[in-house]
Amino acid sequence: MELDLTTRLIIIVALILSSAYFSIAEISLAASSKIRMQQLIEQGNKRAKQVLDLQIKPGPFFSVIQIGVNAIAILGGIVGETVFSPFFEQFFLYFCAPDLAASLGFFCSFFAVTMIFVLFADLIPKRIGLNKPEKYALLLIGSMRFLILILKPFVIALTGLSNFFLKVIGVPTKNEATITSEDLLATVGAGAEAGLLDNDEKQAIENVIKLEDRFVTSAMTPRDSVTYFTLGNSLEDIKKKIESDPHSKYLVCDKNIDRVIGYIDSKDLLCRALENESLSLHEKSLLKSIPCLPDTLSLSEVLEVFKQQGKDIAVVLNEYALTVGIITLGDVMSTVMGNLVQTEDDSYIVQREDGTWLIDGATPIEDLERTLELDKMPDDESYETVAGFMMYMLRKIPKLTDKVIYSGYKFEVIDVDMNRIDQILVSKIETEQTNKEEKQGLEKKPEN
Repeated sequence: MELDLTTRLIIIVALILSSAYFSIAEISLAASSKIRMQQLIEQGNKRAKQVLDLQIKPGPFFSVIQIGVNAIAILGGIVGETVFSPFFEQFFLYFCAPDLAASLGFFCSFFAVTMIFVLFADLIPKRIGLNKPEKYALLLIGSMRFLILILKPFVIALTGLSNFFLKVIGVPTKNEATITSEDLLATVGAGAEAGLLDNDEKQAIENVIKLEDRFVTSAMTPRDSVTYFTLGNSLEDIKKKIESDPHSKYLVCDKNIDRVIGYIDSKDLLCRALENESLSLHEKSLLKSIPCLPDTLSLSEVLEVFKQQGKDIAVVLNEYALTVGIITLGDVMSTVMGNLVQTEDDSYIVQREDGTWLIDGATPIEDLERTLELDKMPDDESYETVAGFMMYMLRKIPKLTDKVIYSGYKFEVIDVDMNRIDQILVSKIETEQTNKEEKQGLEKKPEN
């Protein structure tokens, strides 16, 4: 039966719209956020559950998509060629022989139909679907499930065959809807780039996600900076320590910091002072027990200990049972919240007007990587602080003016207390200078 031109044009438009439907359905389901779908499920959205189920087991869905797309492509080629070929052939008859005009007409007709389908049935629909994937996935999920139902025999056959060949080559047939920390970090980064989060909020969220990867030593107060009382301290000694270094809690030790027996709350000391009562660190009513944690715990594990024991302070010990520092709930929160709660005086990293940075030697290496936008410091599992990085790179105990050139930055020691690095000056240097100084650093033998 010969179709007239109008009918064939209507068929072409219908095929393009059908193909566009499949293109939007395919891209929207593939691009829909699993996190967003899970949120909608918790809100009682049944369509979101259907979308997530198809994302987990996409075999039937993609079978229907491929049946529809390929069937439409074949029909579009057949109908489209008969629509456009006569016009192109008639045009080329003015310039060419009949046989050549027929060949050119067929080629131009094929090219025109292909371009129309690629543009209006594939590219534009997929761009539309990518713009709001969750919206279109929820909108089209009902019709897609209906097509899966009516094409079930074909779907079962194609899904079974595809699963068989996937198993043969060792590819999983089920797409587990797992969400990794990398997915969350990427989502947070995208939100910051879109202006939905400012830098401090982005940093706080990233810090929460990375709590599992940061050790307790990266946030603790090191032993050299801990103010503590000993059982032998007199009342005058205690007052002087409180005046010179006020804190909410103080360790109480037997002779030295490696023999911690508990802690005392400054509120209790204040109450005794206000009531003019005598004070003795030997009183058991004043002393409170304090948990001891190994220095291998992550910050998330520290929070779990605080939660279980109802404490907000703990002593950190190394493998030799020596005190390496103390950690408080406030330290963990400061690590999470970063610049949202830290003042300039509290900050480990201060950027100066000339663009350089003054960095405390105790700064966690993760904070340095984030501030300088460095992907990874060399062998950063071998040290935890900027001071450790300097010692690792120099292969010696650093002295004043010792410097390291790395990744376009110069790290220079500007303050040392005994053998402890207090301050490091970091400045960005030009590429040519970087290459020259890094080469000199490699050629120079480390001092013993």
